[in-house]
Amino acid sequence: MIELNAAEIAAITGGELIGPAAQGTGFAVTSATTDSREATQGSLFIAKPGENSDGHLFVGAAFDQGAQLALVERPVTDDAGNLFPAVMVPDVVLAMGAMAAEIIRRLRENGELTVIGITGSAGKTTTKDLLAGVLASAGPTVAPVGSYNGEVGLPLTVFTADYDTRYLVMEMGATGIGHIRYLADIVKPDIGVVLFVGSAHAGEFGGVENIAVAKGELVEALPATGTAILNADDVRVAAMASRTQAPVLYFTSSPEEAHGTKNAVRAVDTGTDAEGRPVFTLLLPDGGRYGIRSGLIGAHHTANLLAAAAAAYAAGIPGEQIAAGLNGRAAASRWRMERTDRADGVTVINDAYNANPESMRAALRTLAELGRERRTWAVLGEMLELGDDSVTEHDAIGRYAVRLNISKLIVVGTGARAMHTGAVMEGSWGDESTFVETAEDAERILEESLAPGDIVLFKSSNGAALRFLGDRIALTSAPLTSTDSAVPPVRTDGTGGDTK
Repeated sequence: MIELNAAEIAAITGGELIGPAAQGTGFAVTSATTDSREATQGSLFIAKPGENSDGHLFVGAAFDQGAQLALVERPVTDDAGNLFPAVMVPDVVLAMGAMAAEIIRRLRENGELTVIGITGSAGKTTTKDLLAGVLASAGPTVAPVGSYNGEVGLPLTVFTADYDTRYLVMEMGATGIGHIRYLADIVKPDIGVVLFVGSAHAGEFGGVENIAVAKGELVEALPATGTAILNADDVRVAAMASRTQAPVLYFTSSPEEAHGTKNAVRAVDTGTDAEGRPVFTLLLPDGGRYGIRSGLIGAHHTANLLAAAAAAYAAGIPGEQIAAGLNGRAAASRWRMERTDRADGVTVINDAYNANPESMRAALRTLAELGRERRTWAVLGEMLELGDDSVTEHDAIGRYAVRLNISKLIVVGTGARAMHTGAVMEGSWGDESTFVETAEDAERILEESLAPGDIVLFKSSNGAALRFLGDRIALTSAPLTSTDSAVPPVRTDGTGGDTK
């Protein structure tokens, strides 16, 4: 983080200096955090009110860890009644946005910075990780931890940038119309990537068309000198070309004649290897052709790979460097088609960070492909925020699992029960499909029934928390053998993740 003193922060946020900070004795900070446990010497502690707790209760703990200054909505005193040095503002989250916008302005003024924004109903985190990996080979690159993509997570990511930062990759989520516009106003992206518009969280947005409106706010924010990266294979995303003044670069797995999109990054000769990892030939608009063999699992990741390649190309990265950065690169964030091969021969695929009907089908297809010669298990939980379509969509997933000949289906939680009903109505019989109320019930079945050679998928929305069950099953009777699964867990305490 670039250095800011208390007076500067007060001026940027329209805040009031209180406590010792009001004496104008400096209080410069070089990092910022909303977690008192992560405060270090010289930190700004942001006392963010939350759903389950209030950061103001942890101001003292943050100063014990070395915090230099606090950003607060009300004065906070120590045990002796003395005010902590702070900048007091009406709304801490809005103040974070104002600080982030000023940092972006200073970085652009004092250095060479390219900001890339990424949004879509799914695939944001994977695409962000892929792109950051490619860009890092060309210059200092900053990208979010995990899924820090909202009004708190985006500023926290900006705060980690410095004057030598060359590329800033921003994941942008939303829970309604206007949210991405707000985020884009903060960072003013040069390149905007829209992956696809799905039915995830349609209930929260008020319909799929409103999701398209919200996602398109990213390309509306681009300057005429920027580049909009659009998925030509998604009709709603492709239509966003009319909503931007920026030149458009498409990405697609379809032949040119399918869309008439000549200015496109393409995948041809697409497929997967024996481990379910995408393989294809990457075609760039300058005529470059490069073989790609990904380290990700699932054919659906081809679109994410293409999106990352297109954004890197728009940023001026040579084709050879793009291909080298994508080849073999596995998931950098946890619970995204994360594979663990246990010593007893059981394979665990943990894809339970988030879920929607499209990503659920993609994960099930991958399970079916990987399990052609094996017994397959799908442990599925609720897809949240589907609104009035929830029962229909869950029912359809259960039927889809039967059509793919998944050997065993375990449906977890009342909200997902329609999956089991759909599976039964589609022709599942006996114990091929089982409904249980809790993850613990599912765990007992798996511990008793998994056998060497089985492959088991865990998939649900974040709130259903099946990712933790997946972790426990992955660790059962065997140490981790997957480098993907050895990635340290990221925080999911609401400071930035799992918006849409």
